Amino acid sequence: MSQSFKPNAGALRVRTVWISDLHLGTPGCQAEALLGFLREVECETLYLVGDIIDGWQLRRSWYWPQAHNDVVQKILRKARKGCKVIFVPGNHDEFARRYVAHNFGGVDVVEDCIHETADGRKLWVTHGDLFDGVIQCAKWLAYLGDSAYEFTLKLNRHLNSLRARLGLPYWSLSRYLKLKVKRAVSYVSDFEQAVAREARKRGVQGVVCGHIHHAEIREIEGVLYCNDGDWVESLTALVEHADGRLEILDYSARSQLQRLLESVRSEAAVEESEEAVA
Repeated sequence: MSQSFKPNAGALRVRTVWISDLHLGTPGCQAEALLGFLREVECETLYLVGDIIDGWQLRRSWYWPQAHNDVVQKILRKARKGCKVIFVPGNHDEFARRYVAHNFGGVDVVEDCIHETADGRKLWVTHGDLFDGVIQCAKWLAYLGDSAYEFTLKLNRHLNSLRARLGLPYWSLSRYLKLKVKRAVSYVSDFEQAVAREARKRGVQGVVCGHIHHAEIREIEGVLYCNDGDWVESLTALVEHADGRLEILDYSARSQLQRLLESVRSEAAVEESEEAVA
């Protein structure tokens, strides 16, 4: 159900791509890796399943480097070239919910929608925050949690910088905590169950969502539950192939390889420079 990009992979052609939780506007966003993914994947329909731009972070402190602008431009370019781009806002970009039913630069903004796969299955597409009790019942707690999460990501960046110097692969501290802390595991399970129940009520065969930064494809009581993950921790996307088959793509391995190659090239350039001076 999950696949890593091959180092020498060319353009990957699929029917549909779902990505969410990009969190553009935050230091934690891995925009360069995301841009690489968008360049390598061609699709008929691209779903942006919420938390694309992090309005919460931008209200606290403005952060918008060129790489984040490049991602937006790449998405708009795909729309101009005929790719159908559909944006389902999440809680971090809830400001966009005011523009539901509008089209901006070829991007359709919708509250949620139904996607029909090539093999005839109907999938409900929603960000998923409406099924998060913390977001709905204690928003102030969600903001507090968001600040703690940003701190964890900042710590994670320093940790991985050290790991890179030691020749160790990328490792996500926040992802590890989510999978190991008992309450976090219970929260993920409860969220998945709630979203699947709502999909069943709507009479569809499955659901695609984001929000919890945990990529997954599994069946829950007869409903296909798909979470496309995120581009802060896991670097994952959900894709539909021409025959309707769904798969999670993991870009983290490719991203690690690119960083390693860049490091090797940089070291080689330094050595050449030193030899030239000598």
